Amino acid sequence: MLQNLHVKNLALIDEIEVDFSEGLNILTGETGAGKSIVLGSINLALGGKYSADMLREGAQYGLVELTFDILNARTCEKLQKLDIYPEDDQLIISRRLMEGRSVCRINGETVTLGKLKEVASVLIDIHGQHEHQSLLYKKNHLAILDEFSKEAELLKKEVKEAYRTYKQLQKELKEADTDEAERLKEISFLQFEIEEIQSANLSEQEVQTLEERYRQMLVGKKISENLDEAYAYTSGNNSSSASDLLGRAVRTLSGTASQDERCAELYGQIMEVESLLDDFNRELRNYIDDVSFSAEEFYEVENRLNEINHLKSKYGNTVENILVYCEEKEKRLDVLRDYDSYLNDLRSSIQKAEDVLKKKCVSLSKIRKSEALKLQAQIQEGLLDLNFLEVKFEVQFKDTPDYTADGTDDVEFMISMNPGQPLRSLAEVASGGELSRIMLAIKSVMADKDEIETLIFDEIDVGISGRTAQKVSEKMGHIGRSHQVICITHLAQIASMADAHYEIKKEAVNNITTTHITKLDKEQSVIELARILGGAEITSKVIENAREMKNLADGLKTK
Repeated sequence: MLQNLHVKNLALIDEIEVDFSEGLNILTGETGAGKSIVLGSINLALGGKYSADMLREGAQYGLVELTFDILNARTCEKLQKLDIYPEDDQLIISRRLMEGRSVCRINGETVTLGKLKEVASVLIDIHGQHEHQSLLYKKNHLAILDEFSKEAELLKKEVKEAYRTYKQLQKELKEADTDEAERLKEISFLQFEIEEIQSANLSEQEVQTLEERYRQMLVGKKISENLDEAYAYTSGNNSSSASDLLGRAVRTLSGTASQDERCAELYGQIMEVESLLDDFNRELRNYIDDVSFSAEEFYEVENRLNEINHLKSKYGNTVENILVYCEEKEKRLDVLRDYDSYLNDLRSSIQKAEDVLKKKCVSLSKIRKSEALKLQAQIQEGLLDLNFLEVKFEVQFKDTPDYTADGTDDVEFMISMNPGQPLRSLAEVASGGELSRIMLAIKSVMADKDEIETLIFDEIDVGISGRTAQKVSEKMGHIGRSHQVICITHLAQIASMADAHYEIKKEAVNNITTTHITKLDKEQSVIELARILGGAEITSKVIENAREMKNLADGLKTK
């Protein structure tokens, strides 16, 4: 149920906040007061089209926020399938509108516009002139019948699954229809791939061992290279090494060591350094000899890993994926080698799948036709209640040219609204006002089956007046017993049925025009009804008439 609406900086609205009630919520006001803006803001919050000119003059942004109470278990289940989880049985949808873009959030988390629309379809159903026009498309008629026919729900799922299997097999047969040259070419290629994988003799354990060994060998290779380079710098094997240069220094000082005491001391020190360097070189040579690194083994390991990685790049990221790929290709190769048998088996499977699908379609059609009789009787009764005279309504069935995911029923609603006229499609005979009443009759029939808790009706009173308006108001009251209904109306008959009545006003202060919405108490509601009835002047007689209308409506709601 829609519990709260908060709108800021939208068209003539500076900022409004409305708490809606259960049952029938009626919005009334003078023409141009902003009634359509209020319902339009709800539509915006639920993902409707937005343009920058919708913002209030001078505003940097607009905001629409809806708060829903989620108390229905089925609604909660549907939301969870969309990965949406109410918090404390509440769901807050907001849409911040800026020039050229908008940001959508559900319970504070940013979501895409597509996700917002999916969630909205679970929570609320808006019926304006566009939605009434949807009755003109017969593809929607089957959906209405199926929604009414809850008994067929499980069978419809079975039909969809049987259709999916049937079409998948047909697709497989179409793809299998190839000439002999192409088949031989594919056999040759499959044999090459299978041989390449099998000859590699892959195992996950080997790959792990090789990768670990390769990492160790890389470390060993680096150490070996560094040790060899260090030995080259310090050993006496080349003329520029530290050992050779130090030896030259020793020989140079030896000629003067006996002639000078200070020289003798330095000579002794450099002799110690030479001795230490010789000891270091011996230990370094011994360590080099102890370090285990085989260039030949490193080359073999590296080549094997390159082979495995090449196969991974072609057939799968892991050994397991490569082996699964090989297994699939072996199965395909077996099929191609015995292709005639495969095609015969596939055609047999298609025939069996079609038999199953046909049987389920027939069963579904039988249930639909039985339920259609109930639906058409109830809709016809509802239309008579809405002041259609001598109306006849029928759900007409034809067979589709081929199987579909919805079965083989091509359903269309047919109607005759005048005596002696044949049944014809809605598109041929219904006006806008008549379509709105037909939609209302359908909604009234579906009230106990429709799981969407909140229904919004805009322009439901187009083209009606008098007794017809009274009948429409009674239907609205009936739907309000099982749903939350929000409705804009210009007719007192409909407004009098309100469980909660809201007045929308436009006010100008300091040359700034704003729209406000106020919830009316019973006496204020009577005055508003009098305004609708009385036109330019509201007399005591008009108020008395309005009060009587309100009391009569209250009496009807208690029946």
